[in-house]
Amino acid sequence: MEATSAPGPSPCEAAGPVIFAYDGSDLAGYAIEQAGVQLAPGREALVVCVWQPADVSFKPVEGRHLHAAAANEVAEAAKETAAHGADLAAQAGFDARPLTVEAAPTWKGLVKVAGEHKCGLIVIGSHQRSGLVGHLAGSVAAATVSHFESSVLVIHKPHAS
Repeated sequence: MEATSAPGPSPCEAAGPVIFAYDGSDLAGYAIEQAGVQLAPGREALVVCVWQPADVSFKPVEGRHLHAAAANEVAEAAKETAAHGADLAAQAGFDARPLTVEAAPTWKGLVKVAGEHKCGLIVIGSHQRSGLVGHLAGSVAAATVSHFESSVLVIHKPHAS
């Protein structure tokens, strides 16, 4: 007996694009790479760099030095960082485009973009901070999981052997 599918969009299309939280770190790049292994190729993706004036919470491309008080410099660097992440996502098999959002804290920006674009999945790397400092600093991954009403794929950094 041959299986047939119901008419309408595929699950990936129905779920909207996947959102990659990208801050320019090696871990964020690793999360994109691993999502390329875990998810179907060709899926639409938005690579989101969240920024805020006076607090550069992402890693600028090519070691660019910024004056955090100059919001236009931070916004431009965020665009470059998101574009770099979109290139990585394209290499991992996604139909990717960069996007920046000004928000604080970071998880709010990710959840906002996901809602605006009817996204069904956010992919984020987890730094797995521990101890009192990790608890007090909070976790973007944990906050995103607890505030996003759909799925979040949390990628942990590999352990050194």
